Amino acid sequence: MEYAPEEYTRHYIVQALFKLMEEYEYEKISVTDIAAKAGVGRATFYRYFKRKEDVIEFYFNHSAREFMFEQRYYPRCKADYTDMVRSVFGKFRQNKERFKLLKRAHLEYLYLGFLNRNFAAMFNEEFAGANAYAPYLYAGMVFNVSMLWLENDCADSIDGLAETMINAIYFGQ
Repeated sequence: MEYAPEEYTRHYIVQALFKLMEEYEYEKISVTDIAAKAGVGRATFYRYFKRKEDVIEFYFNHSAREFMFEQRYYPRCKADYTDMVRSVFGKFRQNKERFKLLKRAHLEYLYLGFLNRNFAAMFNEEFAGANAYAPYLYAGMVFNVSMLWLENDCADSIDGLAETMINAIYFGQ
């Protein structure tokens, strides 16, 4: 996936924030710290982000765009949904260290908000007229399962998680 030049700057800022979170408590990291670590000025940080949380939201949104670009299809049957869930948990496992940092900083709510917004948008696009609560049920399921999985260092198999989730959706088990 190709990036526009300003995208690189945003990515430097994202990388800087996560690097700093490895060393310091999130609350103690300043915009000045992030900008210095990213090799940009404070004005550049504020050109792209209003606050530190916006950096994390950009990270989630960008990751989702990359994920959807890689998928290249919309799921239409149980097997497709199972594959999609496997892919989601595969990406989560690849980024588990970042999610651990977010959890340590009590920023899980940003992940839940991201999931809520994206499931709601997907349902509006794909399932117009669906029950208004449905996207939040799915978002909550993904959030809670992924947070529990993270507590177990993502040790359980992705196939097992996907099967459990799809069975819960299709069969209520």
